[in-house]
Amino acid sequence: MAQVRAPKPSALATPQAGRTAPAGGTAPATTGQEMTGAQAIIKSLEMAGATDVFGLPGGAILPTYDPLMDSTTLRHILVRHEQGAGHAAQGYAHATGKPGVCIATSGPGATNLVTPIADANMDSIPMVAITGQVAASLIGTDGFQEADIVGITQPITKHNVLVTDPQEIPQAIAEAFYIATHGRPGPVLVDIAKSAQQATMNFQWPERIELPGFNSGARPHAKTVQEAARLLATARRPVLYVGGGVIRSGASAGLRKLTDLSGAAVVTTLMARGALPDSHPQHLGMPGMHGTVAAVAALQKADLVVALGARFDDRVTGKLSSFAPHATIVHADIDPAEIGKNRAVDVPIVGDLKEVFEALVPALAAEHQQHGKPDLEAWWAQLDDWRSTYGLGFTRTDDGLSSPQHVIQRLGEISGPDSIFTSGVGQHQMWASQFIKYERPNSWINSGGLGTMGFSVPAAMGAKVGEPDRTVWAIDGDGCFQMTNQELVTCAINEIPIKVAIINNSSLGMVRQWQTLFYNERYSNTDLHTGHGTQRIPDFVKLGEAMGCVGLRCESDADVDATIKRAMEIDDQPVVVDFTVSRDAMVWPMVAAGTSNDEIQYARGIAPEWDRGEEE
Repeated sequence: MAQVRAPKPSALATPQAGRTAPAGGTAPATTGQEMTGAQAIIKSLEMAGATDVFGLPGGAILPTYDPLMDSTTLRHILVRHEQGAGHAAQGYAHATGKPGVCIATSGPGATNLVTPIADANMDSIPMVAITGQVAASLIGTDGFQEADIVGITQPITKHNVLVTDPQEIPQAIAEAFYIATHGRPGPVLVDIAKSAQQATMNFQWPERIELPGFNSGARPHAKTVQEAARLLATARRPVLYVGGGVIRSGASAGLRKLTDLSGAAVVTTLMARGALPDSHPQHLGMPGMHGTVAAVAALQKADLVVALGARFDDRVTGKLSSFAPHATIVHADIDPAEIGKNRAVDVPIVGDLKEVFEALVPALAAEHQQHGKPDLEAWWAQLDDWRSTYGLGFTRTDDGLSSPQHVIQRLGEISGPDSIFTSGVGQHQMWASQFIKYERPNSWINSGGLGTMGFSVPAAMGAKVGEPDRTVWAIDGDGCFQMTNQELVTCAINEIPIKVAIINNSSLGMVRQWQTLFYNERYSNTDLHTGHGTQRIPDFVKLGEAMGCVGLRCESDADVDATIKRAMEIDDQPVVVDFTVSRDAMVWPMVAAGTSNDEIQYARGIAPEWDRGEEE
């Protein structure tokens, strides 16, 4: 078996080349020192470079919370629900590039982490979850608060392990950080029996790690890189289809070089917003179900699609058999399992995207030097026509209430590109991805693959802990907000001054939109009674104030700017802003689920007219 020498303690959590290493926090070496397993957990976290941990104590993890008090390195943030700990760890990881850490007890504490673990797995977020387990002698007896969390999370973790021997704790945690950050990032769970936490052991931090299956040793193959360069140099209608892998690999600079050199159109998926600045002239926006017409059309009419860290997921492709029907497909990804999984690939490139760009950019430059640059004038004339004719926009509402699109657009403009924006899931998520201009990576944090309601507030909390000098806005729906808003208490007590914009249409907005379009306007169980008419249950301003936040309300377009500016002035406690908006606003453009991207609607009942001549 090949051996991989373990990095120095402070670098153990460092991902492969191109990813950001976690900040310091390395503890003095204590190899050979006798301690309890609980003390070993804390020492191992320190050695792995962790500095911030989100958690909630309980019986099976209680031995570990005692030595946690003595750590001068770890900041523990006591959440109000374990799901909040998991989403906070995700937000922290997404904002910083470092692995997020969360801790929970056994049974219901551990199972409350299932949703954020599944979420992190879908979106390739590096996260280490540590759970307490009942004593080894009770495992399998249906003991109090026993749950087989290793078995439960096996399909949704990159790796997980049950530890019953205290001597194995340092190795297990060291490997967890290594696995979470090497290759395709993802969540790792370490379940540790209470008996192992209470027993004594001799602390041994591993000098080397033997994990060849998780070691991303594959480098981009020169022949496939060369073929991709040849195709890019000769294509008439090229598109770079950019996914979240570009952000995970820290490869935005390489993407910019390839974009500038190739002259190709660029589309960035929901998970890749900010990978290329929205202001870049070759950027067409987001593709997919609620993408821009120009981005969707470019993929459909392309003769070459270069997919970079993307999954060809159903929200982008629509009806898969009709996706990009004229295109040769180049697919570069660190995970070979993704290549060819959904769409047949003509040129596969396996490797970290930073290394892919390092190889592909000079290869393309050499092709240009030998054969000249391709003539893309006609392609860009068509793209610019689509972009100008079918640009993103919205109309005034019929009920006199604010347009949610206007609120979110002004939020982005006033807060500025250095801010971080998180979102829940639904209409507000789509509008935030459409109407805020993202100029840098790691500025847009959302639940893309799993689509988790309740993600926004705890993710914003984690992002603010990781990036305390940036303004962090949680853009949330009135439905999502009611799932995890208790973490505002955590923010208030721990002086984590996030700002929350509730896009309050008094409805489960996206569900209501589908009921409008596909269920004959039969609004079954989507009215939340949170803002329209005489009812405000709950009153979000009062709720925010009860949780230690400043509460604000905005009910008209005339007050939108002033309300946002007032929220921006408050930096010593969390702010909750209740924006009362129209419930009839809908997200456009739209490709109905299961239909072809060719059937995209620009607005209700309005479909673009394609230039069929560009297919030839």
